[in-house]
Amino acid sequence: MSAPVSIWFAELRLLLRSSRNLLALLLLFLLSGAAVWAGITEIRDQRATIKRVEAEQMRDLAAVEDANAGPEGDAGYNAYYAFMLTKDPPPALAFAAIGQRDLQPYVLRVRALGLQAQLYDSETYNPELALPGVFDWAFVLTYLLPLVVIALGHDLATGERETGRLRLLLSLPGSGLWRRRVVLRYGAVLAALGLPLIAGGIVMAAPASGIAIMLATAALYCAFWFGLAMLIGASLRTSATAAAAMIGCWIVLTLVLPTLASAAIARSVPVAKGIDLTLAQREIVHRGWDIPKDETFGRFFINHPEWRGKEQFEGRFHWKWYYAMHQVGDEAVAADVAAYRASLEAREELTSALGLILPGVGTMTILHRVADTDITAQLAYQDSIAAYHANLRRFYYPYLFNDRVFTRTDFARIPRYEVRSATGTLAFGSLIALAMLALLLLLAGGARLARISARTRS
Repeated sequence: MSAPVSIWFAELRLLLRSSRNLLALLLLFLLSGAAVWAGITEIRDQRATIKRVEAEQMRDLAAVEDANAGPEGDAGYNAYYAFMLTKDPPPALAFAAIGQRDLQPYVLRVRALGLQAQLYDSETYNPELALPGVFDWAFVLTYLLPLVVIALGHDLATGERETGRLRLLLSLPGSGLWRRRVVLRYGAVLAALGLPLIAGGIVMAAPASGIAIMLATAALYCAFWFGLAMLIGASLRTSATAAAAMIGCWIVLTLVLPTLASAAIARSVPVAKGIDLTLAQREIVHRGWDIPKDETFGRFFINHPEWRGKEQFEGRFHWKWYYAMHQVGDEAVAADVAAYRASLEAREELTSALGLILPGVGTMTILHRVADTDITAQLAYQDSIAAYHANLRRFYYPYLFNDRVFTRTDFARIPRYEVRSATGTLAFGSLIALAMLALLLLLAGGARLARISARTRS
């Protein structure tokens, strides 16, 4: 074995001989594995839920068809009782970064009635309970990996100085003491974190490109913390002081600043609750029972003039008026809905911008975007529901306004929801910013360690 190789092996044995280092790496591996398993379990539960709802959906539709779809079938009755399934199956990478999928609905049954009252009716989660986030691989990477880096990297220079071995080590043949130590620790941490992710990706048949992007993000985030460890460890005299300083940086960068920034974003961009849109829409619909029907139809014909002249009916109730009333309710809150979505998108943009300077936020932004589990993905699902709801209304309106009989053949022609295409992309801005932060700290830390080596040799 050549001398350079033997030095690397000796350095590796020294790394693993420390019970602290070995325990930290083992703990990171176990936590990463547990997070991946928890994510896989959650995604499998969501898929099982979708299958269960699909089975119930088929039974419900069959019952509605048997009850009404015949020679004298009523389209309004079918549109009222036939709940149609929409679903947002979890993407293959969602097991690693669950994002919004544990908070927002991923399966929703809708009717041709007012859409807004159906979209936000399930917004019942407790925001205080949701604040800590879900335990997944992204959580382990963002919040727990820095602690392992601190355990392995805080005494790179101070530990040898305190034991009196620094001058001896620097006098040994060959150069690159700090490079060997950082590279070995860096590789060990990435292996402990990344191997469970790769295994999970194989189990879930996740795309290799997505796994590669997540590993690259982890590599950059890990490099940032090792660069910080090199810089702080080389600037302070004792290991205890360096560890305390790095713990302080971890608290500030991953807990304090993101929390304060999130509060500032929430204060600067207020967002109403979705349930408020439901209540506003329902209030308008309920008011429709107390106003003249001509007034309701007049508002309806503003955006649906093709049905003008077909609003007459006998009696006090007709399905055409009822569905027109619900559509008027939706259109009356359209501006509020647009403002609500604009606020959510503005918050998402500010959070992404925050990720350009806070590595933890940037890392989460990259992972959730690649996994297609962020707010953008949830809004895309809502858009697909809205498009499908519009198809349902266009299908039923000719039957309602032309008083056409609804037969079993017509029932089979009811539009079905088409699952939206995944929108997971790469957050280039956050990735580039993270790479630049990591590079700057690595260069600064390396330069600081080089100065220590020069002073010690002299």
